[in-house]
Amino acid sequence: MESYALLIAATFNAGTVLALASLGLLINEKAGIVNLGAEGMMLCAAIAGYAAVAHTGSDWAGFAAGMGAGALLAAVFGVLVIWLNTNQYATGLALSLFGAGFSAFAGIAYVQQRIPPRPQFAIPWLSDIPLLGSALFRHHPLVYGAIAIAGALIWFLYRTRAGLILRSVGESPESAHALGYPVRRIRLGAVMAGGALCGLAGAYISIVYTPLWVEGMVAGKGWIALALTTFATWRPARVLLGAYLFGGVTMLQFHLQGAGVDVPSQFLSMLPYLSTIVVLALISRNPQWIRVNMPASIGKPFQPGA
Repeated sequence: MESYALLIAATFNAGTVLALASLGLLINEKAGIVNLGAEGMMLCAAIAGYAAVAHTGSDWAGFAAGMGAGALLAAVFGVLVIWLNTNQYATGLALSLFGAGFSAFAGIAYVQQRIPPRPQFAIPWLSDIPLLGSALFRHHPLVYGAIAIAGALIWFLYRTRAGLILRSVGESPESAHALGYPVRRIRLGAVMAGGALCGLAGAYISIVYTPLWVEGMVAGKGWIALALTTFATWRPARVLLGAYLFGGVTMLQFHLQGAGVDVPSQFLSMLPYLSTIVVLALISRNPQWIRVNMPASIGKPFQPGA
């Protein structure tokens, strides 16, 4: 039973990375912008966060540095696609490639560097409950923060005027512009907020999830997060559940290996990506359901007066 509690704990830990990045990409897409650069932003944020912790000893300085790096790269992306009308997909891919190369170059000096020992967190009394305590109540505060962010995003999108405006920009930017809303600035704000969350996810990887720096350590999680927004049909609660589902699949490979299951390690390693393809294939069988939930102007450029 203890092994199952550890699997659940690992699922929440791995799912937090995907949840933070997916919620950030959800904000982008609700405003009508597709950013394929999540992988690159997360890598740059991972090295920025790790370097900040290495020099200051503060995890929160590392998270702030990661969010700043993600927001900065997202701002550059936003200016290119929103004001200069570059192709969103090509620009996102370029950002992803740039992030992979730049993070590898900037991280050379930190490959062998170690950060201070990680503190252990536990919720008083609840963490002492047999099995449940180790499964649910001994996580880093950011694990619970991801759940809070999802709840706050649900409230923002569906219970506030600002959220309604953001969704209207993603549905019909022409109508929003006609009503006097600054569509391009709203989209840029959404892109930067999404980039900050992707940056937080990247910093979480290098500071908490695997506290070290290795080139390419995000290992495709940015692409899985991108697929999750479609899997969840652009709903924050479903994004959160999907993140834990994919996090569980990722951790299952290590659980099976530890249990001595005679399965080739290569097959276990590809489980998260295989499950992503299977889920997207199943969803694509009902394109009408996707169209109903998908922001109508997603991926489409907007030019005032055009």
